[in-house]
Amino acid sequence: MPQDLILDAAQIDQRIIRIAYQIYENHMDEKHLILAGVSDNGHEFAKLLEQQLKSISDLALTVGKVDINKDAPFSAEIALDLDDKELVKKSVILIDDVLNSGKTAAFALKALLKVNVKTIDVAVMVNRSHKAFPIYPKYSGYELATTINEHVTVQFKGKDKGVYLS
Repeated sequence: MPQDLILDAAQIDQRIIRIAYQIYENHMDEKHLILAGVSDNGHEFAKLLEQQLKSISDLALTVGKVDINKDAPFSAEIALDLDDKELVKKSVILIDDVLNSGKTAAFALKALLKVNVKTIDVAVMVNRSHKAFPIYPKYSGYELATTINEHVTVQFKGKDKGVYLS
């Protein structure tokens, strides 16, 4: 199936910079911020946001990975690779590449809600807005109207870095 390029590498980089500034603006009074990337591409996005936030702020940052089977979230434990103590009374940004129905983000929250966190925001590179769950991103790189049958792919590294629609 042919893929259409929606965002190229430079446009992705611009959006990462913008989202990092928005996060910093909303959390500049925090001492420590947790970036929780949903496996695997959300974690890549979280690391890129961490790099950008470090270049513009003095926020202490911790990046974690939320392990989840996106196709079958009931099939395995949903876990964050950080110690629960690191999350207590911290603001958390849940990060993924694409928000479609909100199902993955809703399940990923399970790993965060077992601890008394301060706040949770959602950041995505692409928001498709096919909401089946009440999850809305506070930070979005691109709003994309698609049909439910179309597929969005985000590539954060390499020569094919971009957002593609197929």
